[in-house]
Amino acid sequence: MCARRFEGARDKMAAPPQAGPAALPGPRPGLSRLPVARGQEKRAPSEGPPAAPPQQKRSRTGLGPGAAKAAPKAPLRAPLRTLGPAAAAGKNDGPRKAASVAAAPRAGSATSTASSKGAPKRPPWDLRGQLGDLREALGRAQERLQGLDSEKRELESGNRALRERLQQLQRELGERESRESSLCTRVGSLELEVSQCREELEQSRGRVEALEAEERRLQAQEQQRRQERDEALGRAQALSEQLENTGAQLQQAQQQLQEQLEQVAALRELEASQRALLAEHEERIHLLEMERRRLHNDIQELRGNIRVFCRVRPLLPEERERQRGLPHLHFPPQDARSLVLTRPDDSQVGRERRAELRYDFSFDRVFPPGASQQEIFREIQLLVQSALDGYPVCIFAYGQTGSGKTFTMEGPAPPGTPESRGMIPRAVRHLFRGAQDLAGKGWQYGFSASFLEIYNEGLRDLLLAKGERGSELEIRRLAPDSDELHVPNLTWVPVESEEQVLELLLRAGSQRSVARTGLNERSSRSHSVFQLRIQGHHAARDLRCASSLTLVDLAGSERLEKSGSVGNRLRETQSINSSLSALGLVISALCNKESHVPYRNSKLTFLLQNCLGGHAKVLMIVTISPLEENFAESLNSLRFASKVNECMIGTAQANRK
Repeated sequence: MCARRFEGARDKMAAPPQAGPAALPGPRPGLSRLPVARGQEKRAPSEGPPAAPPQQKRSRTGLGPGAAKAAPKAPLRAPLRTLGPAAAAGKNDGPRKAASVAAAPRAGSATSTASSKGAPKRPPWDLRGQLGDLREALGRAQERLQGLDSEKRELESGNRALRERLQQLQRELGERESRESSLCTRVGSLELEVSQCREELEQSRGRVEALEAEERRLQAQEQQRRQERDEALGRAQALSEQLENTGAQLQQAQQQLQEQLEQVAALRELEASQRALLAEHEERIHLLEMERRRLHNDIQELRGNIRVFCRVRPLLPEERERQRGLPHLHFPPQDARSLVLTRPDDSQVGRERRAELRYDFSFDRVFPPGASQQEIFREIQLLVQSALDGYPVCIFAYGQTGSGKTFTMEGPAPPGTPESRGMIPRAVRHLFRGAQDLAGKGWQYGFSASFLEIYNEGLRDLLLAKGERGSELEIRRLAPDSDELHVPNLTWVPVESEEQVLELLLRAGSQRSVARTGLNERSSRSHSVFQLRIQGHHAARDLRCASSLTLVDLAGSERLEKSGSVGNRLRETQSINSSLSALGLVISALCNKESHVPYRNSKLTFLLQNCLGGHAKVLMIVTISPLEENFAESLNSLRFASKVNECMIGTAQANRK
């Protein structure tokens, strides 16, 4: 009987364990839960989609981040739960609910399209109405874009949770495999002990048969052998029971492994559906981004591809002593686009005499002396945004010397607070932030900057190291049959942050030609040109765009009798006035739509040919002095700006592939 027990134990221990499908361990069914998207309340599966959030109020302008009218967002996907065996009967309801949720934004889009088709068509002359419609459409597109961005972040967080759960299941599977290996090793050792016990039992039987004659003499020994045999049988029985328990545990582990395999399969199916939904949302985001760019360009074209702003600098502390207030400058309180200059009329005819002469000017925007740098940039940031969309953009400052052109474009020297930074660092910061936002939509951008000056009709590279002598710079065409111009051997520095651009501005400012004149203690004696090249690439859709942002600080015009320039200052003044006169001739030729435009009359107009020739979006900021003694120069600057404002240079074209 003892032998049969040992034989049964050996057969059970020798039987190979049943091999289950290799998969990852995980939690028991019905206990795991997928992560719920942040900002979304948990609800029962039968409650349906959450109510749409209330619409935001529309701002007065309809433009800018957070100011657009909130469009109804598409309902988010209800959080998925891993169902246990008790809820297996309701597993087929998920696709129907997903289909109903996915169909909700399409129905809302169809309704808005139907409502827009039913609205009366505005007449062609109603540009304000069309601009308002475009702003409302832009606002709705921005709100939809924000909603999709949030959904995308929620889906990404859900995918990260699934990946972490998958890694945890893989670790648990490794632990179960190591435990199974140790159990197999233990079973082998137990089999070895059983075989040893069987050998000892056989030896004991042989001794009993050989010593039957000496039974009475060896009773004590026989009793001892019996005790040893009983102990061996006890150990064998304990080993048999332990083997049976190990088999039961192995079977239970195989069942758990099978359940976890089923859970992993369900998670993989869920991951596939989430990836499909994510791809669908990315496609919608791309279409919305293309629509935003189109609407943004339409708004800029309605405003005009060449625009003019006027800025009046404030009085300096030393100027307030000799002039009280601004009696010759008037800013209509209800019209931010008008400026009026007045002065007494000294002429008389007979007995009639006019009290004063009045000069009315109207531009796209007029900034009084109290306007800050941020207020000015707020008006041009949409134009700067066009550079990321593939349109070349040019912004240049024009005005009398000492009227605040360099302060407007670059900021104070030395650099002051962030609130006083000029248009160049603010535009660069806006472009870098916009590139970061578009990176989430698949766009990757590269930037490189250059800085040169036109001094006495010669080009000088301002980004060379001190003491380094560069080669002679000339303006050339990219190809014989191309109208696009460039400057060979000019230094281009790759930039990735606003701080790098500020360092380049400091390096260029330390090498720029400045001098003291009778009108300005630190007068710029050259035209400075800062250019930022932008290269965009969307790898998933194989889309590319290339553009440039050109910011020009023109040297100020001045009269020789007031500046008292002699020697080198005289030659610089003559060169500056000559190049500004050439710019005026180019503007006149463009306004009159002449067949020949004299771009080559100066290096300045030749370098700006790409911007003024109708391929770019152009903004001119005319700066004037608040001093009454500079009335004549301010009047000339405003008249020139009015001529530029009347100019039509054509429609800008985006460089996209």
